[in-house]
Amino acid sequence: MITYSVEDPHKGKMTYQDKKRYLWMVSIFYPIVPLIGVGFYLWHPAEWLLFFPLCFIYVFVPLFDHWMGRDHNNPPEEIVPQLSSDPYYKWLTVATMPMHFVVLFIMAWFVATYELSWPAILACAIVAGIYNGFAINTAHEMGHKDTQLEKVLARVVLAVPAYGHFCVEHNTGHHRDVSTPEDPASARMGESIYRFMLREIPGCIKRGIEVEKHRLARQGKGFWHLDNQILQSYALSLLLQGGLVVAFGWVMVPFLMVHNLLAWFQLTSANYIEHYGLLRMKLANGRYERCLPHHSWNADFIATNLMLFHLQRHSDHHANPMRRYQSLRTFEDIPQLPNGYFGMFLLAYCPPLWFRVMDPLLLALPHIRGDLSKINIDPKSRASLEARYGESQASTA
Repeated sequence: MITYSVEDPHKGKMTYQDKKRYLWMVSIFYPIVPLIGVGFYLWHPAEWLLFFPLCFIYVFVPLFDHWMGRDHNNPPEEIVPQLSSDPYYKWLTVATMPMHFVVLFIMAWFVATYELSWPAILACAIVAGIYNGFAINTAHEMGHKDTQLEKVLARVVLAVPAYGHFCVEHNTGHHRDVSTPEDPASARMGESIYRFMLREIPGCIKRGIEVEKHRLARQGKGFWHLDNQILQSYALSLLLQGGLVVAFGWVMVPFLMVHNLLAWFQLTSANYIEHYGLLRMKLANGRYERCLPHHSWNADFIATNLMLFHLQRHSDHHANPMRRYQSLRTFEDIPQLPNGYFGMFLLAYCPPLWFRVMDPLLLALPHIRGDLSKINIDPKSRASLEARYGESQASTA
């Protein structure tokens, strides 16, 4: 185990060991879980075995989160510069990137090669899409960093789920507007995940295009210029997925359509739970207060954080977006989800259960204490929420 140390003039010698250092390698192997279903099928050709990865992600992982519990450990701030500069952690994200390509290729080959029923092909597309949706998470971790290699690799891996606008939109748009009514990627209280999806996906695509168009215009370039980062990633998607159609035939068209939609829906699911109902207040000058840790829902559950490069320490990520995953902190008195992301995804897919669990948690937050004026409320649900919980002091829509 590597020990980091620093001499502090006030605290003396300080040391720190990352006890999860080698457990972070779980993130590399997480994307290949869909291949377990394929392996089971090759061992015993029963099509229902292809659904096993869904059972793993939505049953076993939430149980692992419950069993392993939360991690409240923070690295000392004096140690963070050393921890953040350790190349081991960066190369783990880089090594994860090709895993998404491997999974897509093998799943496509399997669907095209074996005699499968349409439900089985659909199962393969769903499973591959759900796991490759977290290619966006790999891009998310690399795309926030200031090295040219990581920024380029982020655009490359976004070719797998065909979501090339993400880094441009997320870094410049979402981080600017997060937890405000203006942000299509911040869910509102009373808004189901399905209505949120219809607002979030087209809204983020539109915002990403606008951001990139303005960036290129400042350089005197048009939107269709070769330097367009969104088009670069989508061109790779066309090359990759078009190549799969050429190589494996027209069965790839419905397979890839379902794969891509499910991958996008994984990002939608994450966005939905990460900022549900949370609101940055407007200042006297008309601008929003700066993003603070209590403007994101946190989840300190160990299992899912190991799989997702600490994505669930979302509060510190938004407060400090350049901070690397191994250095992200947890805080007291911030919004905490009752389970890891995959358990919360499953809850979100049943809106009545989601509202029953999350609305009371939202209202009970220390900075809200039942005040609806401090909540980002869905305009279509405002009347019913005010009737149920009391009138708000101000409109947030």
